[in-house]
Amino acid sequence: MSKEMYEFQAETKKLLDLMVHSIYTNHEIFLRELVSNASDAIDKVRFEGLTDHNLLADGEDYEIYLLPDAESKTLTISDNGIGMTRDEVMENLGTIAKSGTKAFMEKMKEKVGGKEAAEGEKKDDNEATDKDLIGQFGVGFYSAFMVADKVTVITKKAGTTEATRWESDGLGTFSVEAAEKDTRGTTIVLHLFDEFTGKEAEESFTERYKLQDLVKKYSDYIRYPIKMDFEIEETPKDADGKPIEGAEKIKHTEVRTLNSMKPLWTRNKDEITQEEYNDFYKAQFSDWEDPMEIFHVTLEGTTEYTALMYIPSKAPFNLYHTDFEPGLQLFSRHVFIMDKCKDLLPDYLRFIKGLVDSPDLSLNISRELLQQSRELKTIGKSLEKTILKTLSKMLKNERERYEKFWMAFGKSLKIGVYDSIFTNPDAQEKLKDLLLLESSKENKLTSLKEYIGRMPESQKEIYYASGKDRELIEKLPQMEQLNARGFEVFYLTDPVDEFCVDTLREYEGKSFRSISRGDLDLGDAEAEEIKKETEDIAKKNDALMKDIKKALSDKVSDVKISKRLKTSAVCLVADENGPSISMEKTFAAMDNPMFKAKRILEINPHHALFEKLVNLHSIGAEGKEFKDYCGLLYTQALLIEGILPDDPIGFANKLAELMAK
Repeated sequence: MSKEMYEFQAETKKLLDLMVHSIYTNHEIFLRELVSNASDAIDKVRFEGLTDHNLLADGEDYEIYLLPDAESKTLTISDNGIGMTRDEVMENLGTIAKSGTKAFMEKMKEKVGGKEAAEGEKKDDNEATDKDLIGQFGVGFYSAFMVADKVTVITKKAGTTEATRWESDGLGTFSVEAAEKDTRGTTIVLHLFDEFTGKEAEESFTERYKLQDLVKKYSDYIRYPIKMDFEIEETPKDADGKPIEGAEKIKHTEVRTLNSMKPLWTRNKDEITQEEYNDFYKAQFSDWEDPMEIFHVTLEGTTEYTALMYIPSKAPFNLYHTDFEPGLQLFSRHVFIMDKCKDLLPDYLRFIKGLVDSPDLSLNISRELLQQSRELKTIGKSLEKTILKTLSKMLKNERERYEKFWMAFGKSLKIGVYDSIFTNPDAQEKLKDLLLLESSKENKLTSLKEYIGRMPESQKEIYYASGKDRELIEKLPQMEQLNARGFEVFYLTDPVDEFCVDTLREYEGKSFRSISRGDLDLGDAEAEEIKKETEDIAKKNDALMKDIKKALSDKVSDVKISKRLKTSAVCLVADENGPSISMEKTFAAMDNPMFKAKRILEINPHHALFEKLVNLHSIGAEGKEFKDYCGLLYTQALLIEGILPDDPIGFANKLAELMAK
């Protein structure tokens, strides 16, 4: 039969241009698509061979073969799959988005449960099923035109004698003619653009090691071997296998299988050793150390998926930097789809590494991006639940191991609680029982439940203090009264800690209370007595407090007689409403000075300095010495909070002047 020319039955050049330049975002995708199509074709011939034994040869090996040729600027991809007749070539390659795979799936569904099933035909795990077939959209083939200015297809249907040659430059027309082919299957020859061939090309698809890497990346788990010839140069060896000195190197061709074929995650968990899990993790996710925790989950039902996830032993240095990309690898029927799918897990689980493989994902037409789908959300919720349940069990049954996890990744969970006010309202409820905070009791990490369980009856609130580290918090003047009562205090040393507890607001009916914000009412008889005494002193010294506030009018919102101080002269606290002083410091470190705490200066009426202030005030509230003392007390309170004064030189000079007197 002579060559016949045809036009594509779609919108020809315009639609092909869309396929090549709009649907796919990177050129290397073409290899994944063509290899997936070849895998489909082998699936089909194996299935057809169940009832038509003449299609298959005894002991036949199925394979996909790659043959790059830099000299001719071609890349050939061949398979020994089902092949196509001339009519099927016209139907499948002559019409954009016309897929033989989808029609085959329908046909296969009709067969299953029919005569051959009734006769007890048994298929092993490698037999094709409808959910194992890729390429339902029928457009993957045309991705070849991203890298080739001409594509030639030579194909022969299993069980027939005639072969067909199809050829197109992707500009709207194609030719079909009879061809010679000894075996069934399909051979695709890509005539590559100059920019995609040769060693100097940035993306060269005639370089064997480049192709090997692409197969490893996208098609490593295709169930059939993907093979390629490599030319090896080596020194001849003697009978003992040792290289012969001085002998000329000889060249020979070695056929290598580029893919591993059997995904670890598809195997039964009972058959996988800990070492295999660890080795896979290190190879797949480029880590040197064994993971801390492994999740291997398989779910069958309305939505099917298999997930293999890991908690690393250590947090990456950039886990909380903007350049860190969270997300799980995504596979559909063992074919790599996406490296960082951010939509599966909430951001507070950003430290999880792993992959998800599902036949039920709603892919877009290029099989490259994931559409928001009910299946995706279902899988994500299931994975989140599994991870949190495992962490909860670890906290309960393996405390030491959980604390190790917490030291590495606890910050993510605390950020998750804080972010819940913006993005994920359910996160607070899910995460609050997993939180650990440093405590004044026994120098140990403590859960909220443990803290509540140790509270005396007289204690009405959960107390916390913020500071750079434990040592500095323990020296805070605000701690004096709580230490005297033996009340437990959470030490918040991470900048996110206070934001976390501020978001929670309460736990099991007990409100969180900062020892450095607002009035501190300890709620017992002693506290009532101190409160009454303080109110009496404040009334007697009302004018003094007003004049100190006037002297510091640009620095504080109020000046009060303190109920919380026992031995220290002064302290700074923040107003009940608004950010705390430690929050202000955090915002300042982030170059966001907008959020300022309303600073309140509290003075201990039982300290000797208070009497000095009373005396100086009686001499004159406008006097320089009185104002200097007010300024020095405020600066002292700043230093206690770890805040440098605006004018450290002026502070030093005033201090020296007063010391000299």
